[in-house]
Amino acid sequence: MDDLDTVVDQWVTLVADQREHGTHLLPEENRETARDVLSQYVATDKLLVARVGGVVAGFVMFHVETGLYEQDVTRGVVDNVYVGPAYRGAGVGSALLDEAESTLAARGADVVSLSVMASNVRARDLYESRGYEAQRVVMERDVDSKNDTHSKEDG
Repeated sequence: MDDLDTVVDQWVTLVADQREHGTHLLPEENRETARDVLSQYVATDKLLVARVGGVVAGFVMFHVETGLYEQDVTRGVVDNVYVGPAYRGAGVGSALLDEAESTLAARGADVVSLSVMASNVRARDLYESRGYEAQRVVMERDVDSKNDTHSKEDG
């Protein structure tokens, strides 16, 4: 909990950075909600921080998925990985992901999943180099935009 304020600041920076990749989350507007969620992750041992020279260089949030439906695997989910700009490319993100994957496996996960913004090529390259593959694709469109193909098929 000593690092909560730092991790909240990093979460806000993560969301702000993801705006260029199309996330709809608002960084500052969600600061207090993020603080609540992050404190729950800390309290339930689902958040790890990486330190470099005593400084929090990044964090990872993760959990074992539970839900209403029975599945043929137990899925571990990596919710967020963040590494501060000064520490990127130095293996901090990989170390965080390694630890999250190991912890999830120890907690019974058969597979690990994560989400990444489609246009975040750097993150996608990292995850693909580690063996992650697309399992589900989320698509969206603006409801006010006209879908010419759909109109032609209906006409």
